[in-house]
Amino acid sequence: MSDTEHPAVIDAVIVGAGLAGLYQLYRLRERGARLRVFEAGDDVGGTWYWNRYPGARCDIESMAYSYSFSSELEQEWEWSERYAGQPELLRYIRHVAHRFDLRRHITFGTEVTRAVYDRRTHTWTVTTSGGEEVTARFVVMATGCLSRASVPDLPGLDDYRGPVLHTGRWPHEEVDLTGRRVAVIGTGSSGIQAIPVIAGQAAEVTVFQRTPNFSFPARNRPLARQESAERKARYAEFRAWLRGTPVGIPRPLPERGALEVTAREREAAYQSAWDAGVLGGIQASFTDTLTDRRANDFAAEFVRAKIRQIVDDPGTAAALCPTGFPLGTKRPCLDTDYYATFNLPHVRLVDLRRTPLVSLTERGVRTTGAEYEADTVVLATGFDAMTGALRAIDIRGRDGVALNEVWAAGPRNHLGLLTAGFPNLFTVTGPLSPSVLSNMLISIEQHVDWITDCIAHLGDHGLTEIDATVEAQDAWVRHVADLAADTLYPEAASWYQGANIPGKPRVFMPYLGGVGTYREECDAVAAAGYRGFTLSRLPDAHPTV
Repeated sequence: MSDTEHPAVIDAVIVGAGLAGLYQLYRLRERGARLRVFEAGDDVGGTWYWNRYPGARCDIESMAYSYSFSSELEQEWEWSERYAGQPELLRYIRHVAHRFDLRRHITFGTEVTRAVYDRRTHTWTVTTSGGEEVTARFVVMATGCLSRASVPDLPGLDDYRGPVLHTGRWPHEEVDLTGRRVAVIGTGSSGIQAIPVIAGQAAEVTVFQRTPNFSFPARNRPLARQESAERKARYAEFRAWLRGTPVGIPRPLPERGALEVTAREREAAYQSAWDAGVLGGIQASFTDTLTDRRANDFAAEFVRAKIRQIVDDPGTAAALCPTGFPLGTKRPCLDTDYYATFNLPHVRLVDLRRTPLVSLTERGVRTTGAEYEADTVVLATGFDAMTGALRAIDIRGRDGVALNEVWAAGPRNHLGLLTAGFPNLFTVTGPLSPSVLSNMLISIEQHVDWITDCIAHLGDHGLTEIDATVEAQDAWVRHVADLAADTLYPEAASWYQGANIPGKPRVFMPYLGGVGTYREECDAVAAAGYRGFTLSRLPDAHPTV
């Protein structure tokens, strides 16, 4: 189907052309589906199209954070680094779009603003920012978990006369910070990655920190051809192993608890993880780190001791040491020289717990302690995670009920895939699935494969609608909440439960059962005839997918 051939009713609309949207396009096109893909950006890439801030880098190893659906693609692409940076990741995604001829199905520079379900025809009418209306049997939301930037309502933001840059919407043209005084507000993942690189350019860097985060050295390095070749020789086996692990990341699995071993054994395990440079390696050193506060304290104090060793100034080191939440319950970070950056003479830390931020001024940032002049302000303030992009669209299900109403107290769905009352509307790596607590490529491929097989099942059996039952949805929501309650995660005011967005309900959104267990549950549901879902058809319908 060419870009100009748009039938009145198509099989599916896919929202988003990042890693999830592209793979969903590839899989449904294999089925001969009539498709439209709408992407807000001017090119493919999703997260890696928008996040171009200095130092932007994946914190999962390149050879694991990549597609597995094509063995030819696996063999032909050569990653240059252990942890790929944003430019290389975007080149990879563009290569995939070109190699599989995916761009011709995508309408770029176009947002989906509204989606309304018609229960009489079992179809969705999707409205775009350009005013186009498209009617489709299915809608797949591949909008991403970290795609809607969180811009804080800072007093005086309009008064500041210099440029204000957000890490999640970094300009596509080069930003030269050479010789400039830069204020960075926020020390989450993007701030921790950006600050060392900005410090290498700017004349002066002032970091405004509200909550210090746990960060571990990435130990990034060039990826040798021999190492890559050895992995490629056993790629299928490697991928299969990843799919059965808790989070889909290549790291050893613990067998003992921290309380079961000696202090020397704990120290050795933590040091090994620190040296390995693997996401979550410290928290994964023992089985009880995220369930027992005493075990967690051992790991947290190990990291705090490392910070005190690295940072020369005792006051700065103390301010950088996280103390208000268990290790691992906020998104942990991998960094390159983050803590050492604060030893540079032109870098200073402002602890907003001691002197809260008051406002931006014409010349910079004012706290209760002082005013700091800045030529550029960088907001490293993260995202309205997991639900933000979905809630930004006016989605209306059966009888005109709004998704935002159903999700008013937090997201509700079955398996993170379908919300009751919103038939044929799938979410890829949405809330209440492993998503952000997993290797996203592992979870994306699993979700897309399940959705594609589900749509194929409906077509093969003359069915036109699938909807989650309220009973199954309620049970899944309880299950996800119960898993979280058995851990230390709820003790942290994290974006995992919406704490970074004023007014957002505090609900722990990711599924903690592990990607292997989750995959088994999804497969079992499908094998049982889509247990927990209601499947139906219109009498005169003729499904083609």
